[in-house]
Amino acid sequence: MENYVEKILVVDDESSIRRILETRLSMIGYNVISASNGEEGLLIFRKEYPSLVILDVMMPRLDGYGVCQEIRKESDVPIIMLTALGDVSDRITGLELGADDYVIKPFSPKELEARIRSILRRVDKVGANLGIPSSGIINVGFLKVDMNKKQVYKHNERVRLTGMEFSLLELLISRAGDPFSRASILQEVWGYTPERHVDTRVVDVHISRLRAKLEEDPGNPDLIITARGTGYLFQGISEGTEGRKEGE
Repeated sequence: MENYVEKILVVDDESSIRRILETRLSMIGYNVISASNGEEGLLIFRKEYPSLVILDVMMPRLDGYGVCQEIRKESDVPIIMLTALGDVSDRITGLELGADDYVIKPFSPKELEARIRSILRRVDKVGANLGIPSSGIINVGFLKVDMNKKQVYKHNERVRLTGMEFSLLELLISRAGDPFSRASILQEVWGYTPERHVDTRVVDVHISRLRAKLEEDPGNPDLIITARGTGYLFQGISEGTEGRKEGE
């Protein structure tokens, strides 16, 4: 696998943006493919199976939100949204539809490159360095988390998580019972420090998505708890459950 080159799909109707990203991302070692509208982007996505998708929000025919929704029906591939929309709620919409992060236009290519590297590194990373056993199962009530296969089961039914959702869950479980601030979660999982208060909304939306998928009652969570004045914590790992292997 030494010669494997990660493939990035850029979907943007601005030819100048496509050219810049094709040039810069190719120079740092990625295989870059591009599309000029949402419909073309979906066709290429289904043909090429990229490692990550960079997706503009405002496009003709099928906008970035629609593309994101369609991709999430069939894949957990990392998605970074590019948005020129000034309204915070518009930026958050992409995250609620399943995007992993967003970058505001006009953007710094270096910032986008850093976001790409961080997301791909987190998605590919094994959880052993977080103090969680690299083999075995963590059981928390009705939840079973397989840290080795990066799979989660709720009442023995597989729950699909994106790579970043799993990374967030993995981080919270690694220090169960200890609160994490939103800023520290953003730094640990997404790899950057918040410059504006709105940046931490990335964390809030991902927490909401995790709760919707994992909690019995997302509106009254038992596992992923809001720590007042701090951020979030994971509770529920009791003595002897951590790293317990199947059958023990």
